[in-house]
Amino acid sequence: MAKAKIAQALIFTVPNKVGQLCAVSELIAEANVNIDAIIAVESGSSAEFRIITAKNEKAKKALSSLATDVRQESAVCVQMANKAGRLGKAAKKLADAGVNVIRAWAATFGGKSTTLVLQTSDDNKAVEALRKK
Repeated sequence: MAKAKIAQALIFTVPNKVGQLCAVSELIAEANVNIDAIIAVESGSSAEFRIITAKNEKAKKALSSLATDVRQESAVCVQMANKAGRLGKAAKKLADAGVNVIRAWAATFGGKSTTLVLQTSDDNKAVEALRKK
């Protein structure tokens, strides 16, 4: 059904103020690191970022001037067709496998595929379930 793999997400908080997305993206770009996935959520006086890159160590070093506590958590990246019902099929596989979805995000704008990012109760079991036909 879908291509699924485990990746490492960098998680950090910064003060919630204008320009933080710009600061984060510029620091990472200056380190010549591409952001594969990003989510940023405001939470009162701070903002939490979760990013996935292919070069997390470089990204982490680049962020050191802005975020003091950058940690990693695993995430499941699922590449699938951008068609009605595909998310439901993936969610059903996870439910049937007993995998709880803690966090999920994705975006697509008319392309043929999308990448869904999941943080789950059991990433290995999630990947196994999502790869089944």
